[in-house]
This record gives sequence, C-alpha cells and structure tokens, in this order.
Amino acid sequence: MIVDDSPDLRAASQALLERQGVAVVGLAATRAEALEAVARLRPDVALVDIDLGGESGFELVGALAAQTACILISTHDQADFAELIAESPALGFIRKAELSGERVRALLSGSRGR
Repeated sequence: MIVDDSPDLRAASQALLERQGVAVVGLAATRAEALEAVARLRPDVALVDIDLGGESGFELVGALAAQTACILISTHDQADFAELIAESPALGFIRKAELSGERVRALLSGSRGR
C-alpha cells in the first residue's frame, strides 16, 4: 500500500512497483484514508510519506505499526530525519528517487537498510 499526498507520486510509484513484481493493493492520501484502507485491505507493508501535506507520516506509522509493517519514504535525504526514523517503528526508509521493489523486499526480509 502507498500513502502519499501526491496523486502523481502515488501513480508513478504504483506503476514502478507493479512492473517490478510488487502488488500494490491500495492507495491513500491522508491519515484517515490510510487507517481505513489498512484495516480493510490488510497489506503486507505500507509505504508512508514522511510529509503528508500537513499530517505527519511518523505519527501515521505509529498508528499503523500494530497492523502492518511500514516503510517511510520521502524526497528528502535520510540524514534529514535520521533520529526520527531510528525512533519510529518503521522497518526503514527509502528515498522516493531510490524506490524499487528490491528495496522494499530487502526491508521486509529484515535488512533494515538504515
């Protein structure tokens, strides 16, 4: 599942991941949409944008972590949020420019990638 406030990024990420063999079962733009979709769809992982247009991806990951694995994504460098990423229950972080099925699978298999 992809949670990002940008419709263009959601669509591009979905197309990229599906070409690489990752099924995207849902898309959400807000915290409320994400909470509802995760409860309904039960995805293996939620890719959550750190900045959800005024809402905090870190807070959302905290709310979702009991239901599904989460990976934080951002256009920013990991170093910009290193402490918050380390303190979050997320499996890890992927820069949007480096998003790939391989990176998602590596984090899901236990390679924290931090």
